[in-house]
Amino acid sequence: QPRLVESGGGLVQPGGSLRLSCKASGVGLRSYAIGWFRQAPGKEREGVSCISSDDDTTFYEDSVKGRFTISRDRASDTVYLQMNALEPEDTAMYYCNLKRREGKGWGTVVDYWGPGAQVTVSS
Repeated sequence: QPRLVESGGGLVQPGGSLRLSCKASGVGLRSYAIGWFRQAPGKEREGVSCISSDDDTTFYEDSVKGRFTISRDRASDTVYLQMNALEPEDTAMYYCNLKRREGKGWGTVVDYWGPGAQVTVSS
C-alpha cells in the first residue's frame, strides 16, 4: 500500500518561492497519478497539480499555471512542486495525493494521502 510523506512547507513572503517534496513508498508497478491538493480554512479542498507515472503528463489548476512546476524523480519515487511567485491566496495545507486503480482488471481509483505540509504566504 502506498505511503506518502511531504516536506518543504514553511513561511514565505509574497513573491517568494518554496519547493514541496513528496516521497512515495510502496507504489509497486501499477500506474498512478501523484501530486498535491490543498485546503485553506473555510475552503474546499482543491487539486493543485499532478503528474502521471506513465508518461509525465501534468495537470495544473488554473490559478497556479505559470507559477508552479511539478516534476518527478522516478529513481527515488519523489515528486516535487516548485512554487514561485507565491501569493497569500496560496496559503493552505498542502497534501500529497496518489491516485491508483486497485483491484483486478481496471479496478477502481483509490486515493492515498500524506499527512500534509503547511504553506503560509505572508509579509
